[in-house]
Amino acid sequence: MTSKLYVGNLPFAITARELQDLFTESGAVSAVDLIFDKFTGRSRGFAFVNMASPQDAQRVIKKFHGYDMGGRLLTVNAASEPDDHPALSFERASVELMRSDERRFL
Repeated sequence: MTSKLYVGNLPFAITARELQDLFTESGAVSAVDLIFDKFTGRSRGFAFVNMASPQDAQRVIKKFHGYDMGGRLLTVNAASEPDDHPALSFERASVELMRSDERRFL
């Protein structure tokens, strides 16, 4: 198991320090990378958190997955490497959308 976590559905007003303080309740936090929109500068509502050990990461997942933070239920799970995800094919998606639109008119 990795010690890097994906944390989603965060309140937009949360700071990296607040997230670090929260997760420190379950283990040592190495780093918090809160993701911001490059155009607006506003939080995108998710972060990556590095825990000091895989055991700390597992404790955080058990404690905070589904945790209510500001009326939002957090998603906390092990972060996967980008290579683990298949590449998106936007061309195929647009063809599928066109087919569904064509059916409406038949």
